[in-house]
Amino acid sequence: MSRLALAALATAALLCACTPMPPAPPARSSEPAAAPAVPAGASDWVQANDKLVIQGIPPIPKSVAEEVGRYADFRGHAFVDWHPTRREMLVGHRKAGGNTTQIYRLSSPLGELEPITDFADPVRKARFEPLTGDSILFERSSGGDEAAQIYRLDLATRQVTVVSEPDMRHSIEGWLHLSSRMLYLSVPLDRTAAGGRRDEIVQTLTLVDPANPAGRRKLAELPGAGWDVGGASWDDRRLVLSRFLSANQSEIWLLDLASGERTRVLPAPGSNDKATHFAGPWKRDNSGFLFVSDRSGEFRELMFYSLADGKITSITRHIKGDIEGASASADGKLLAVRAKVEGRTNLLFFDGEAFNELPSPALPEGSVTEARFHPRLPLMAFSLNSSKGPGQIGTLVPADGGSQAWTRPYAPPGVDTSRFAEQQIVRWKSFDGREISGIAALPPARFAGKRPVLIDIHGGPEGEAEFGFLGRANYYLEELGVAVIRPNVRGSSGFGKTFLSLDDGRKREDSVKDIGALLDWIATQPRLDPSRVLVIGGSYGGYMSLAVATTYAERIAGAIDVVGISNFVSFLENTESYRRDLRRAEYGDERDPEMRAFLTGISPLTHAAKITRPLFVVQGRNDPRVPWTEAEQIVREARASGAKVWYLLAENEGHGFARKENADYLFYAITMFMRETLLK
Repeated sequence: MSRLALAALATAALLCACTPMPPAPPARSSEPAAAPAVPAGASDWVQANDKLVIQGIPPIPKSVAEEVGRYADFRGHAFVDWHPTRREMLVGHRKAGGNTTQIYRLSSPLGELEPITDFADPVRKARFEPLTGDSILFERSSGGDEAAQIYRLDLATRQVTVVSEPDMRHSIEGWLHLSSRMLYLSVPLDRTAAGGRRDEIVQTLTLVDPANPAGRRKLAELPGAGWDVGGASWDDRRLVLSRFLSANQSEIWLLDLASGERTRVLPAPGSNDKATHFAGPWKRDNSGFLFVSDRSGEFRELMFYSLADGKITSITRHIKGDIEGASASADGKLLAVRAKVEGRTNLLFFDGEAFNELPSPALPEGSVTEARFHPRLPLMAFSLNSSKGPGQIGTLVPADGGSQAWTRPYAPPGVDTSRFAEQQIVRWKSFDGREISGIAALPPARFAGKRPVLIDIHGGPEGEAEFGFLGRANYYLEELGVAVIRPNVRGSSGFGKTFLSLDDGRKREDSVKDIGALLDWIATQPRLDPSRVLVIGGSYGGYMSLAVATTYAERIAGAIDVVGISNFVSFLENTESYRRDLRRAEYGDERDPEMRAFLTGISPLTHAAKITRPLFVVQGRNDPRVPWTEAEQIVREARASGAKVWYLLAENEGHGFARKENADYLFYAITMFMRETLLK
């Protein structure tokens, strides 16, 4: 989950409502058990909504909300899908006054956005019907539980009908080419299992005409929970599938649509080679498919697999970075490839037949987050963002290289995003001599003296700090003079497969030592104040924040844990079953007594008594990834040891805050916490 902590501060993150209760949850946290009383003169204080459980956080003056409010309403756009025949697209956006991201139709460059969905829960993923575009499919979950259901929306009548079956988690996996039949994957939820968990997980692959969901056909039952559909061959005879086993190992399989027969092709049957393989689109003549893999080196390359002879052709071996994805033009003669090198994603073009690199397109400054060709027209859509603004969408005509803006991001009055701090790569040596890097933004020169520092640690752990818009965190830079450093500790993606595996299993605490080395580096920098450092992280970054709070308590001013792991054993036992084996591959198997003892020994909960600096814990009640009990137990134990703890629990959120009203309150509270810990 890249950039989750800052996402929680900015527009927030993930999905939606009915998470299973973990077995034997710990008791509710110790006092204070409710929001503190708002002082007399209620109009002078922020009133939290009734879905927020607030403990230990002092009343927030409205003056704080008014002061930071200019940084709380950046609104960008994300490309979602092309209309199959028209120069028209679906866009993800949060409207003025809106609480969540929804789907809009955009029919012309810089035209008016036509609302398509309007729900209390966010909608980010949608697809046009592939032949006429008379309807769309979209995914929506409830209250942050990520148990997405699939719906069909008729664009003429606006009637919405459910396509998927209840009590399962579903994902849209794409369309066949010769009909309006859609592929989707489903996995059962723990709340439907005896005892609230499952020992074995099977994903179901289904084919359905969304206009007639009762006629759905089960294509396969796939063992485990890491399957994705790369795409259907152009004759609709075969599918190429990816099977994710761990961050360092995945496979590619072929599925015959008529017989249901499934065959592994990469790595070759009988091979024990460990590498990542992620399936992509088919070549137009059905002779093979594109895929991304690190089988030949440290980085993930774009490759082509020939069905006739099994020959593999590397397309991007010369690029020293990870390939994020590829899109083929309507005629298959051009490939648009996104390549991430040191935190910045660039767009490259390749010949779709000879696979030679072509001149790169001229695009506005920024990191390309999406690039997709129109299915029929000679046109490509791209999304990008930069330090100067949130997501925006443009189009490119490959024939002449002409680009055109389709959206303009919104910044509140009084905020000049063109003046926002440029980001830069910084590097330091860790305990073992290995070079670690991060992305830093320094406050404007008008802030004199050594500046306090916010260290923001990404999730994953396979995530990566990237160049891009910092959203609400720009307030800390521009108005408070706080430097922001986002480290890529060992285990981060984007630095090669060796680096990615350096935190696996028993090497987990080495990544925490990388933050210790960063603290050493900060002490050598003339503009940074090592006595005023605050650490924040989301998800796995939340674990890192807690681990820093227990390991380097005397070297930080405070810590903020957003939906973080406090005990690896209870996390592995209580996370949704469809995620459990995938997480065991990263952290270790808690069922093994020796590994269980190790995981217990490195867990922040075990060392909660060492937390001596102020701690702020943030959690969504419906989180299926890191259950809310992870927050409850660290809050309880830290308070029992005398630590000052703020706690914010959102009853209608999951793995991050997706609702603006909740994200805003969190922003106000973090600002208060920062003033108490860094700015006194």
